[in-house]
Amino acid sequence: MSGPRVLAIESSCDETGVAVVVGGRRIEANQVASQVALHAVTGGIVPEVAARQQLRWIVPTLEAAFQQSGVGWEDLDAVAVTHGPGLIGSLLVGVNVAKALAVTHDLPLVGVNHIEGHIYANWLTGAAETPLPAEPPFPLVCLVVSGGHTQLVLMQDHGRYTLLGQTVDDAAGEAFDKVGRLLGLPYPGGPAISAAAVGATPATRFPRARTAGPYDFSFSGLKTAVLRAVEGYRARNEPIPIDGIAAAFEEAVVDALATKTLAAARDHGVAAVALGGGVAANAALRHSLGQRLRAEGLPLLVPPPALCTDNGAMIGAAAGFRFAAGDRADAALEAVPNLALPWLVP
Repeated sequence: MSGPRVLAIESSCDETGVAVVVGGRRIEANQVASQVALHAVTGGIVPEVAARQQLRWIVPTLEAAFQQSGVGWEDLDAVAVTHGPGLIGSLLVGVNVAKALAVTHDLPLVGVNHIEGHIYANWLTGAAETPLPAEPPFPLVCLVVSGGHTQLVLMQDHGRYTLLGQTVDDAAGEAFDKVGRLLGLPYPGGPAISAAAVGATPATRFPRARTAGPYDFSFSGLKTAVLRAVEGYRARNEPIPIDGIAAAFEEAVVDALATKTLAAARDHGVAAVALGGGVAANAALRHSLGQRLRAEGLPLLVPPPALCTDNGAMIGAAAGFRFAAGDRADAALEAVPNLALPWLVP
């Protein structure tokens, strides 16, 4: 496959990802050092600990990516890195390493938005010997849903984004983690709640929040409803139906995400819907949204679960298309914790 070969670094939070991607689509290497076990002890991410682990793992992960790909510095066309949004300490590790590598090896530098990376995970394929599938069609509605972000984005073309809606309080993944702690489930909460909910009958029906924006989300009230339900069982000295509450909570989150995503797809006449972010690995969300979209004759694009969570390959995918369009950064590239996509005027 032709196209730029990009070394990509992702260090926005608690995963250290390094990948080699060709043409924004073909994965030649994708190495991730996870901190999940470390943060499970505290039940959530401690930013300073995450940054220190980024420092510890960035070089070994870089070396592993080179070993997996079999390429050398002379084979690369650019270095790419996530420069926001994310945790400032973690971001600084990746940005500074990427800038140093680009200068040392005289390679162009490309800065990538983390949200854009999640969207572009839908362009990736991992099998070098197989033909590339067709690219996702435009326009797309993209639902990016993770521990730190829940956004509905209209993507008219490469690099052309309009923000349709977003969470007004908790991100969906954050709500999963918090409810997981309420139910005494292990961290991270998303997979634990999904596992508990499999085959369980919802213990109740939790509310769906109303928001001012038609495509906005709110999960804070849902989290409070779960807390009150748990407290009610305790006050009555009744056993807490953890599986049933997990099922009811997951049902409420999935319903909110799927309903508003379908509405956005209808209203904007898109060719397909794309999922991205860690919560995109949720089987109930994939099933519900896919079923609703099929009834409308619309395809649902979803990356493999390993490409939904933070990884370097998704950054390499976005960077490949940005590089081809002439996008370059320089030594002034900064880590920006609240970096937004370059939104178009609606």
